[in-house]
Amino acid sequence: MSRVGKLPITIPSGVQVAVAGQKLTAKGKLGALELALSPDVETEVADGHVVVKPRLETKQARMQWGTTRALINNLIRGVSTGYTVNLEINGVGYRAQVQGKNLVLQLGFSHDINFPIPSDISIACEKPTSIRVSGADRQRVGQIAAEIRAFRKPEPYKGKGIKYETEHIRRKEGKKK
Repeated sequence: MSRVGKLPITIPSGVQVAVAGQKLTAKGKLGALELALSPDVETEVADGHVVVKPRLETKQARMQWGTTRALINNLIRGVSTGYTVNLEINGVGYRAQVQGKNLVLQLGFSHDINFPIPSDISIACEKPTSIRVSGADRQRVGQIAAEIRAFRKPEPYKGKGIKYETEHIRRKEGKKK
């Protein structure tokens, strides 16, 4: 039995959840998101809770049970409170700023990097060395943060580059004389 899948999801106030066929939609203060449901599980919305159950007792249905429950929980939390990923920039002369609909990154290359900000994501730079990526869709927020980090990954000798706020960089010792 799935320990994750059997837990009911509480719907917070201000969020509407509807199931139509194999599609679940959630609307909240941060927007509306949709999820295509697996045919192996059935989903019910009843008295402020969303309950997910497997249709059959197959291995595939049991796998989809917990996965579907987690995806629905992420959807509901996203439209009510949203998700945020913080990035830090380390390095002399490395900085970021938001100009209009672009994130401009200066990362030691001969040119600036202009990253267009998607319409469903908001990016803010409180300091020139910190970037906050936020939005309703957990997968999109993580993907955009990973794309920004990929422009200059942190290197192990001096730690220069873009890293997640919670990430720890394993440092290497430089060459000896």
